[in-house]
Amino acid sequence: MTPIDPSSLGTISTEQMLSISGLEFFQRALAGEFPAPPVCAVANMRLVEVASGRAVWESSPPANFINPMGGVHGGWALTVLDSALGCAVHSALPAGRGYTTVEVKTNLTRAPVVGETYRCEGSVITLGRSIGTAEARITDAQGRVVAFGTTTCLILGG
Repeated sequence: MTPIDPSSLGTISTEQMLSISGLEFFQRALAGEFPAPPVCAVANMRLVEVASGRAVWESSPPANFINPMGGVHGGWALTVLDSALGCAVHSALPAGRGYTTVEVKTNLTRAPVVGETYRCEGSVITLGRSIGTAEARITDAQGRVVAFGTTTCLILGG
């Protein structure tokens, strides 16, 4: 996986984001109409698929996530999982609604390796008027689970 080009990063206004559904936002982001958020460069990740209630990211742990013991810091997995989890919830929201993470839980099951590309698929478990939950898994090229997690999100707006 090639590193993220910092010139492609940025943000859009809250008003612009809330004027469209979560699914439309991510579809337009995939089409290149919206910039990737800066966190993508930090964790070397990119959104590769989206559907209502589902978001898939690819990531290769960058060297800036090496811990003092020479392995990939668990914060990399948490960052990628949190992105897939939150985006899965966001992709199911109508225009005018947003979310914020209330809780996220991560379990690491095997050591990720710098230079390897991993896939992280998040999907909604439940979506109510005020609370959404999701689950996600990071898998390696052989389909083995490297980490998994869950989130609870507070649904905001109208």
